[in-house]
Amino acid sequence: MLNRDMFHCFHRLRVRWAEVDAQKIVFNAHYMMYADTAISEYWRALAMPYESGFARLGGELYVKKAGLEYHGSARYGDVLDVGMRCAGIGNSSMRFEMGIFCGMQLLTSVELLYVFADATTQTSKPVPDALRTLIDDFEAGRSVTELRSGDWNLLGRDALRLRMEVFVREQQIDPALEVDGRDEAARHVVVYNRLDQAVATGRLITEAPGVGRIGRLAVDRDLRGSRLGRQVLDALVEASQARGDHEVQLHAQCAAEGFYRRAGFTPQGEPYDEAGIAHITMVRSF
Repeated sequence: MLNRDMFHCFHRLRVRWAEVDAQKIVFNAHYMMYADTAISEYWRALAMPYESGFARLGGELYVKKAGLEYHGSARYGDVLDVGMRCAGIGNSSMRFEMGIFCGMQLLTSVELLYVFADATTQTSKPVPDALRTLIDDFEAGRSVTELRSGDWNLLGRDALRLRMEVFVREQQIDPALEVDGRDEAARHVVVYNRLDQAVATGRLITEAPGVGRIGRLAVDRDLRGSRLGRQVLDALVEASQARGDHEVQLHAQCAAEGFYRRAGFTPQGEPYDEAGIAHITMVRSF
């Protein structure tokens, strides 16, 4: 029998009205949807964007076998935690176990057997060593990312690639505004996953004597909400403080104001337009 202590990766969800059947409990097939949704969160926990990550690994995962055992029922409004773990890796197969819990009660046990295969021919291939190592380390509680801090010569190519994807292609910001000529003098931070993909970045420049400014904070779209942005922000705040700044500020997109408030920043002044997006200046003093 599965229990919560067997997992250190969880995905939380709330039962929706549309998922409840005439018996006023969750329709049985929806538990498989919960499991499938949760497995995508597993790859986020590994800091691996699914599409680009598996493209780099040279294959895809295909479900070979799925099994469920029901122990109880969920009802409308229940908050469920789906625990996930990789329970074994064979030559080309990967077996995942999931427990769907309401509080401490196990409602459903799920087993999914995947096969790693060529994406074009769908013929099986050996699970790459890089993926084996990544999963082994994650399940053992070891870090799956590396934060690198340095100058533009060291980190610029990867930082710019990610920034162009987020700010130019996704947010439609003019490339001429994104490349502002201040990168060469800035301190840059880039977070890499175990596949050496740049997944988060930011920079620190000097706004005035003793005043730093953090900017260009970007996180891969697939991995937002996984604390990578906070990891970058904290590193840049520490760098500002370490060099003797008495204050660090940033121009926050208003939609992200709450994120920066939680990191100790305070709004200053009124919102304004910057590159066609509502921003507000936020400050943190040391």
